[in-house]
Amino acid sequence: MSLKKILPGRLGFGTAPLGNMFRAVPDEEAQATVEAAWDQGIRYYDTAPFYGAGLAEQRLGQVLSTKPRDSYVLSTKVGRVILDEVETDVPDFGEKGGLFEHGNPNKVLHEWTADATERSIEGSLRRMGVDRFDILWVHDIAQDFHGDAWVQKFEEARTGAFRVLSRLRDEGVIKAWGLGVNKTEPIEMTLALDEPKPDGFLLAGRYTLLDHAHALQRLLPMAQERDVDMVVGGPYSSGILAGGTHFEYQQAPPEIIEKVKRLKALVDKHGISIKAAALQFSLAHPVAAAVIPGATRPSHVAEDVAALHETVPAAFWHDLRAAGLVSPAAPLPNGA
Repeated sequence: MSLKKILPGRLGFGTAPLGNMFRAVPDEEAQATVEAAWDQGIRYYDTAPFYGAGLAEQRLGQVLSTKPRDSYVLSTKVGRVILDEVETDVPDFGEKGGLFEHGNPNKVLHEWTADATERSIEGSLRRMGVDRFDILWVHDIAQDFHGDAWVQKFEEARTGAFRVLSRLRDEGVIKAWGLGVNKTEPIEMTLALDEPKPDGFLLAGRYTLLDHAHALQRLLPMAQERDVDMVVGGPYSSGILAGGTHFEYQQAPPEIIEKVKRLKALVDKHGISIKAAALQFSLAHPVAAAVIPGATRPSHVAEDVAALHETVPAAFWHDLRAAGLVSPAAPLPNGA
């Protein structure tokens, strides 16, 4: 089913920060942030077992399990099974090393087989206290976690997770499935398959103001041709576009800091917020169904909602294009 028919609005809530990404977030702060998202009218929530070894799912579930289940859309991811035993070694998260060092101490099994997929879903349902998910994403079968072995992991998922999720969709247990990754290549490979067919994909960090040219070359034309929708994750590029210092989950390099300075000067000239520019840019592509910024403070949620509805003058988008800060191939809001 088309994601645009499933999702209740263009702004969702991403929960990676609730897994104590970068810092230890107090429980009460995390709960207040989810409650703020609900109070602001957000009705699409995305999470994953990987976020803090189940911590984000637990925190999100504490709030959502008290709400009528038919009143919101929920997605999580498969590929990580959270074990009861404590991790004694330093986890290897590829390029994302140390990302959730403040999360739960549980050992995480990274596996995309059919059996692991079933176990992953069961664990997520239990942690969240809900009876079903609407969308399931196959998580992180890409180069950033697996290096040259990513194709092997993709094949494991193709013969395991893909088939399980296709069956669950066909049985009506879930409404849709797809990939949730930080790289374009696994999605391109999936879209090229005869079977199984995904309903959409969650692409994190690859369709932002700072990084979008690669996605526009091949992936997004393929998705448009096949009528497959995209959820945009990480619209603030790990925080650098929202006043933070991280880009791609690391400290931002000098060239990115310089580009953000140029963007900031342009938004200041037009009297708009950089969050509005970032969110509205990510949603301007015809394939984009929703954008899911993350937050750990209620005030940040309010900023996101305001940014979505902020009036951005056409002159800003024209100046953005003229300054060479966006790809010539990138669609801009209102046909700018």
